[in-house]
Amino acid sequence: MNKFAAALALPLALGLSASVFAAGSSDSAEPKPTETTTECEGVRVWDEKEKECGDPEATNLDDNTLYDAVRELAYAGRYFEAMGVMDAMSDQNDDRVLTYKGFTNCKLGNVDVAMVFYQKAINQNLNNILARSYKGHGMMNQGNKISAVAQLREINARRGADTWASLSLSNAIVTGVTYSH
Repeated sequence: MNKFAAALALPLALGLSASVFAAGSSDSAEPKPTETTTECEGVRVWDEKEKECGDPEATNLDDNTLYDAVRELAYAGRYFEAMGVMDAMSDQNDDRVLTYKGFTNCKLGNVDVAMVFYQKAINQNLNNILARSYKGHGMMNQGNKISAVAQLREINARRGADTWASLSLSNAIVTGVTYSH
């Protein structure tokens, strides 16, 4: 079976809807960095109210805004800066923080550490489909396809079937090629 046929067959075998592979869907698109915090130098974040870059520890930005900055920096490949912003967040056990601690560690080559953070994120929030997807990609990189498929099934069971998290992991399972995220 060629890769294209396998890509079409896998969604049905895993209980995915066909719309997972719809082109142009925002949930199916690879995340892209925006141009706010990524324009700041070092461990600094964009403060929309002040219209300037600021120290995440010194700003009055809430954790949701800091989380958005972490995500921007991480997707822009600025892992150490993303870690610095995460350090400024008030809840270090927030599942989103744990997910990006896993992501940044994975990108820096600390795969075993990343897997621990992904599992902690999932333990905090069983419905964290992004942590499940990243963990599944890590499992594929480690040659553990069976466990990656189990993560994909969990994503789909938790209403994540039509998301980028599901699509990217499904494609990784079919092709053996994981995304950079």
